[in-house]
Amino acid sequence: MIEGHPSLCAFFTLTSGLCIFKDASLSSLQRIEKVPIGRSEKGCGIDKSEDHFLSRLLALMARVITSPTHFPTDFSIFSRRNVRTTPFYRTCSSQFRSEKISRSRSLSTIIRQPIRGTNSQATMEKQSISEEKMLGLTTMLGNGVVGILSESSNLWERRAPLTPSHCARLLHSGKGKSGVERIIVQPSTKRIHHDAEYEDVGCEISDDLSQCGLILGIKQPKFEMILPDRAYSFFSHTHKAQRENMPLLDKILAERVSLYDYELIVREDGKRLLAFGKYAGRAGLIDFLRGLGKRYLNLGYSTPFLSLGASYMYTSLAAAKAAVIAVGEEIATLGLPAGISPLVFVFTGSGNVSEGAQEIFKLLPHSFVQPSKLPELFGMVGDLAQHSRASKRVFQVYGCVVTCQDMVAPKDDPTRSFDKADYYAHPEHYSPIFHERIAPYASVIVNCMYWEKRFPRLLSTKQLHELKGKGSPLVGISDITCDIGGSMEFINQTTTLEKPFFRYNHFSNTYHHDMEGDGVICLSIDILPTEFAREASQHFGDILSQFIGSLASTKNISDLPPHLKRACIAHEGILTPLYEYIPRMRNSASETLSTNDGTGLSNKKKYTTLVSLSGHLFDQFLINEALDIIEAAGGSFHFVRCDLGQNSNAISYSELEVGADDRTILDQIKDSLTSIANPSGDHGRVLNKETNKFFLKVGKVNECIVENEDELKKTPAVLILGAGRVCQPAAEFLASKGSISSRHWFKTCMDADSEEPKDVKVIVASLYLKDAEEIVEGIPNSTAIQLDVMDYGSLCKYIAQVEVVISLLPPSCHSVIANACIELNKHLVTASYVDNSMASLDEKAKTAGVTILCEMGLDPGIDHMMAMKMINQAHVKKGKIISFTSYCGGLPSPAAANNPLAYKFSWNPAGAIGAGRNSATYRSLGEIVHVDGNDLYDSAVRCRIADLPAFALECLPNRNSLVYGDLYGISGEASTIFRATLRYEGFSEIMGCLAKIGFFDTDVHPMLKEGNKKTTFSTFLEELLKIKTSENSVGSENAEGTVREENEIVRRLVMLGLCKERATPMNTAKFIKFLGLHENVEIPAACQSAFDVTCLLMEERLAYTSDEQDMVLLHHEVEVNFPDGRPREHHCATLLEFGRTENGKTTTAMALTVGIPAAIGALLLLQDKIKTRGVLRPLEPEVYMPALDMLEAYGFKILEKMEND
Repeated sequence: MIEGHPSLCAFFTLTSGLCIFKDASLSSLQRIEKVPIGRSEKGCGIDKSEDHFLSRLLALMARVITSPTHFPTDFSIFSRRNVRTTPFYRTCSSQFRSEKISRSRSLSTIIRQPIRGTNSQATMEKQSISEEKMLGLTTMLGNGVVGILSESSNLWERRAPLTPSHCARLLHSGKGKSGVERIIVQPSTKRIHHDAEYEDVGCEISDDLSQCGLILGIKQPKFEMILPDRAYSFFSHTHKAQRENMPLLDKILAERVSLYDYELIVREDGKRLLAFGKYAGRAGLIDFLRGLGKRYLNLGYSTPFLSLGASYMYTSLAAAKAAVIAVGEEIATLGLPAGISPLVFVFTGSGNVSEGAQEIFKLLPHSFVQPSKLPELFGMVGDLAQHSRASKRVFQVYGCVVTCQDMVAPKDDPTRSFDKADYYAHPEHYSPIFHERIAPYASVIVNCMYWEKRFPRLLSTKQLHELKGKGSPLVGISDITCDIGGSMEFINQTTTLEKPFFRYNHFSNTYHHDMEGDGVICLSIDILPTEFAREASQHFGDILSQFIGSLASTKNISDLPPHLKRACIAHEGILTPLYEYIPRMRNSASETLSTNDGTGLSNKKKYTTLVSLSGHLFDQFLINEALDIIEAAGGSFHFVRCDLGQNSNAISYSELEVGADDRTILDQIKDSLTSIANPSGDHGRVLNKETNKFFLKVGKVNECIVENEDELKKTPAVLILGAGRVCQPAAEFLASKGSISSRHWFKTCMDADSEEPKDVKVIVASLYLKDAEEIVEGIPNSTAIQLDVMDYGSLCKYIAQVEVVISLLPPSCHSVIANACIELNKHLVTASYVDNSMASLDEKAKTAGVTILCEMGLDPGIDHMMAMKMINQAHVKKGKIISFTSYCGGLPSPAAANNPLAYKFSWNPAGAIGAGRNSATYRSLGEIVHVDGNDLYDSAVRCRIADLPAFALECLPNRNSLVYGDLYGISGEASTIFRATLRYEGFSEIMGCLAKIGFFDTDVHPMLKEGNKKTTFSTFLEELLKIKTSENSVGSENAEGTVREENEIVRRLVMLGLCKERATPMNTAKFIKFLGLHENVEIPAACQSAFDVTCLLMEERLAYTSDEQDMVLLHHEVEVNFPDGRPREHHCATLLEFGRTENGKTTTAMALTVGIPAAIGALLLLQDKIKTRGVLRPLEPEVYMPALDMLEAYGFKILEKMEND
């Protein structure tokens, strides 16, 4: 049917997103335009009801070919007309789904080719527009309406792409001149420019950006902010196929979005037009100077740097500079101690970042020194200090700017002159010299230079150790590039504006968040430009506003100027030709993480070689040509490195690992690549020798020795789903099982006939790849993958590759995961309670021979195991349990319990607050006691643990304790069964009072309803405390009944009768002030209820700092009676665990006590130590006996004690 109708083939080639016109001709398309309405062409199978629509649709297609400027941008409208349900669509699309798509040319490339037609251009444009309106083929692109996003990526992100002054110029110039008709700004209480400033210049303030054709941001927006069929512009970090940002690109393409990346808007000389580099340099140096003053003070030197504040503390860049100038004047007048002189700042690189840092440096009295003159400087200043002992001061600082020629030297001949182009192409031919010629003289290294893995490091951990061992004056490093684990190997973490420094102790290879002790201080903040948010936004907008008109008013990418066209990664959901390499890079990367058939066998080819390509690889489609050659010959490729040229004159560089199973095929690939790298004149291709070629370097061919398949299959694997805090200790535990130390302690806690643990391969899966990669960094035998567990096919693909799955996801996900495990005969471990959905899978799991081990965490988990050990021991001795009490709590360590509530959150407080409203049931001396959720806090009682007398605790009943009597088999014998949650004493009285005030109410509060006048925290507190204020005094310091004073809050609490104890009002008032509920600050619009307000402030004010520890305390008490008259026994078991900090990374006690038991459960299943199948809890000796032994061997101390009455 279709074969006889080439015009329909052409239409479906277009609408199916194919890149070629298979059988279409212009004449056939124009013929279809003349099909009378009400008739169907013979053999086309078009229903009469479809006649009108399709004939007009095809007429439009004919005009598209002749007038590419009116190419319709949104074909999704067809589905809304039910085209997909017609026989015509089903028949046609089935054929074209099987068509091979050319990957090296895009649809847009073909449409741009002019085709002669009979109609004039003006006539065709009018007809095309008419047809578009008839079919509803309209797009938001080019409508002149610009949106500005509210930044959501970081607490400190206050920049804006356009300031109010930029918006004013664009709006007041008129659409005809500026291309901008309206600007809609999403409201933000953090943005450096208030909403009212935008409103004053004519912008509209609204969360809804659906009317905008162009939407601007700074950082990547949340997925839900990406609307279909729009253009977006922000720093996307996707053009190098960065794995962590590929879900964002997928979202862009799925929503048919056009994406313009600021990073790719460059001048003809290759320099970026839109960047914040200078502001990063400025802020980075000011922040470091502040820390330098503190560090020198700890080393025994007072310097003028102590008076500096952080960059964000100043009202403007000018104010910050004035402060630096004041420091400089003090240095010039009073000097610096001779013991720290010469104070040498080494700046790496000469780009914008370095220029910004030097700009601040030059405000100090200074001299710049050539790198080669550094040894002379030290000799000169040393002599000066020796001859001026009376003053012992030096009155200036010294700067030295170094570039790559000062950092490396050719390996073959160090005296040979440096060739930058050769170094960039072949860095392996160069050796590092920075640590020998520059670093020994540096007091401070200001790292401003971009680095890639193929280049030598600036300073390795070993080199730093050697430098400091020789008495290097190096005090610290300001890593403005924030290149973690990069050119400065020992910088392994980012720092924050709140905690800008860490100290690396090179002697012990440890990390600390203080200024005392050995080592160097390091600053590595990744959002420095936002410290000068006002000036940075003004600078950025000055340039961006020049492009907004084109981006906002242009529908067709071909109408854009070259620098904007090159910055367009995707247009209407299709990658533009320059970026068509991205999917191939992604496929190459994914092949290294996945397998052919789920067996765990490698895809690696027998013969491989490294191929280096440099030239105009992407803008001239040469990379596609090279990849086609490799694949056509049956070879494989993997991108090892890819660096893009940023303008029409710059070259790009790629390294490919090319493989084949036959040496002859690999040689053939090499020859073919060589032929296109050096084409002869008779190849039928006109080449510009400077642009249309690439340079080729082929490495040595390596033969891979493929391991025996049976050996590969013996390596056990565990899939961990979820990359939260709990994941890392679990992954580290499992991945280290093959180590010598692990084998040693494994033997101490397992049977003599137990097999020694083998290496365990750990796969960590997360919805966001970046989270998983952060978990596995530094963990051997581990891999990170991106996985959506709701994608059942992908879930099964990865489960099939492992023996055991650990799910650390929310309980709502477990049923889907468990069904997949049963289907694939794989064991599953979770730390969550067994709910009805999981319990219902028991028989199904038994039939499949699968173990689903649940409640393998702390509570539930370790509490079960400790309890069952005590109970079973008593039963073996013929004892009867008459009382079982259990107390458990996650708390701040005593040192971290430094607020009026003596509590902190490492997660969203909503869950913990909600748990405080749960009802509870327990048995006490034979009586059943019910506690209503509203009375839970009032039911708290004082609690003391004999072996831990320093802890002043209280306990609250924890849900239904009677269930545990049934689980533990003691319901018929125990007169007391009580489980409780531990808190520090005083917690419940404050939380109970807050609940009575109404802070935990979840209903929308009238004052916080959307559309109402914005409310401050103090006004809201007055409302809850029923304090009446006149309208004109709200927020005033002198308002009658103000809650600014603690005494007034206390008075109101007493007056309202909300507190029982005398001390409660005072403690509650202190906590209210600690949270900031008395402050005259606007409540964010996202808060709709009192509960929202409370959660917001608790999450902000009750968070752990990076150097604080949490604590887990679990305590069981069991009373045992013996019918034969033996003395009654009182058994206690206590687990006390604190968070641990190793190598600068803190792991919480909660994460350890949940993650390690889950990992132990997986290990027991791998060792086949758990024989029972079905849905289990760790209540049987086959689970809890080895698990408890392994917990103690790991380092958990469980104190057990028994006393007789």
